[in-house]
Amino acid sequence: MKFVHVLWVLNALLIAGTPVDAFDPITTTVVVSFGAALGRTIYNYLRETCDSRWLTYNSTGLKMDLENKLFGQHLASRIILKAVSGFMSNDNPKKPLVLSLHGWTGTGKNFVSQLIAENVYKEGMHSKFVHVFTSTLHFPHPSLLSSYKSQLQQWIKGNVSNCERSMFIFDEMDKMHPGLIDSIKPYLDYYEKLDGVSYRKSIFIFLSNAGGESIVETALDFWREGRAREEIDLKDLETSVSLSVFNNEKSGFFHTSLIDKNLVDFFVPFLPLEYSHVVQCAMAEMKARASEGEGPPDLDVANQVAKDLIYFPKQERVFSVKGCKTIESKLDYYT
Repeated sequence: MKFVHVLWVLNALLIAGTPVDAFDPITTTVVVSFGAALGRTIYNYLRETCDSRWLTYNSTGLKMDLENKLFGQHLASRIILKAVSGFMSNDNPKKPLVLSLHGWTGTGKNFVSQLIAENVYKEGMHSKFVHVFTSTLHFPHPSLLSSYKSQLQQWIKGNVSNCERSMFIFDEMDKMHPGLIDSIKPYLDYYEKLDGVSYRKSIFIFLSNAGGESIVETALDFWREGRAREEIDLKDLETSVSLSVFNNEKSGFFHTSLIDKNLVDFFVPFLPLEYSHVVQCAMAEMKARASEGEGPPDLDVANQVAKDLIYFPKQERVFSVKGCKTIESKLDYYT
């Protein structure tokens, strides 16, 4: 109300059109000071800040997004919702939330990170409190590993100092140089504060294709036994995935203290997608395009897109090799 009132007063002055020289010096000073204060008020009102106006967790929104926009991932949906909701409802967590998302390309790992951001921050992935690191882009040279470690520590410390509810997303963990991620281990641990900074309310999300092989093998075993994929439980995958990435010499998690010291709260497996899931992805994308003025979703087109993808095993054609990754470009071709 104060902000609206200030704008109303300024508008009244502008409408009056009173020239500045009509005021005496004292009044002029007051008006100028008022204008400066108003400028600061508008700036503070419009810029993103680390408070409830810009940062409010929407648990219902995340639940609906996971149910209606993420396909074929019953495990990931359940784990993500419980983990994020539990963490965000805790006013005094003992450590940051650390999630490690694993699975083949196109299964929804990046998409889930986006959904989390959109339901925590008003600006979503565009929030200045959401930070994305891509291994091949930000840490490309092995010879600069020591420098990368120092820069990463400083970057995280500086941003958490600015907002304790910061989110850090590390993409392509399977391509990160082993040892680099250990540099942030103290920030993920059970410390109340480090050099006066608390990291307990931050979120760290790691995305990796590593571990995808063991996830696929488990999914294939269930399929060959005639069991529904929805029967796959976290206990069927979590240990094999964590061991797989821990012992992978080419992975950023190779013998990392983050796993050795149990600092990763959840290893979240993303299952390979079947034909029906690809159709759902295509329909969802067409629905999104329809909301922007394009034609309505067409099931025939969705099926055509799904049929054009490559599936494995070669004979049975059970799972999509690229998941839903190429759906957008395929739809551009067919529509």
